[in-house]
Amino acid sequence: MISRPHFSGHETFPLRYTWLKKGVDATTKDPGIFSAEDALVQLGVGKNMVRAIRHWGLATGVLEEEPGSRGRQIVPSAFGTAFLADDGWDPYLEDPASIWLIHWKLASTPGRATTWYWLFNQHPSPEFTVDSIVQALVRLARENGWPKVTPSSLRRDVDCCVRTYYSGRKTARAVLEDTLDCPLNELRLIRPGLAKGTYILSREARDTLPYQVFGYALHEYMQTRGAQTIPLDDLMFQPGSPGRVFGLDENALTRLVELLSANVRSVTHDETAGLKQVSLGSKFDATKLLGSMYGAFGANPKRSVA
Repeated sequence: MISRPHFSGHETFPLRYTWLKKGVDATTKDPGIFSAEDALVQLGVGKNMVRAIRHWGLATGVLEEEPGSRGRQIVPSAFGTAFLADDGWDPYLEDPASIWLIHWKLASTPGRATTWYWLFNQHPSPEFTVDSIVQALVRLARENGWPKVTPSSLRRDVDCCVRTYYSGRKTARAVLEDTLDCPLNELRLIRPGLAKGTYILSREARDTLPYQVFGYALHEYMQTRGAQTIPLDDLMFQPGSPGRVFGLDENALTRLVELLSANVRSVTHDETAGLKQVSLGSKFDATKLLGSMYGAFGANPKRSVA
């Protein structure tokens, strides 16, 4: 359920490669950087981009608001430090696994990127247009009594969401520059449809998605459900599940579950009375799993969010 929707903050800029690292570094030095008069100079970007860096850092969970500061003090989260500090797992987003991890953080919860969450988790069919998503969100806003939600603001949000994942919608040089520099384009989660102006949310094998990132996502999803065992059908189709967020087909989901259970002792999967399910034991450590993956890639495996 979406209780506190958020449809702005990015200033229509899709995420750029350098912004998350820039935000973590800047807030490590000065939690008040985004309110500082010289923020433009310190961050080396324009006024609207300063706001966009703040938004994307919060939306992906690498930054968080300091409790009691009413948003004036922004600091790196434990996850953001482990991920993007100079000695972190992958501060310059060199591995495809990191892009999948960012997508998971962005689209698995409705917090600061409601359109992203709704599109990947609650849209009823694989094909869509910008207009169809805007109309659906307008209806949802009216049904739930969400304040300050207008068709024009939703259109800007939906348009930014599409450009985050698909670079083909370029009508001007500025838009092209935005999309070429957006890491999530690499994932090919949104493809053009056959008809002009249509798009497809594809379900595919996702060969670049490591089982470690899948395992991390599985753990977070199961925590939200308060469960240690979950049916594979739920992992495939339920809102907020790895299957929905990553756009996995059935074979890909099964393959990732099997890889995870084969490599992590605290993970088991079985089939009882025709019901396929996966279980995480009490010793499963999602952060350690990520650290070991990045260690194998030559990053710092000792970084922890604990």
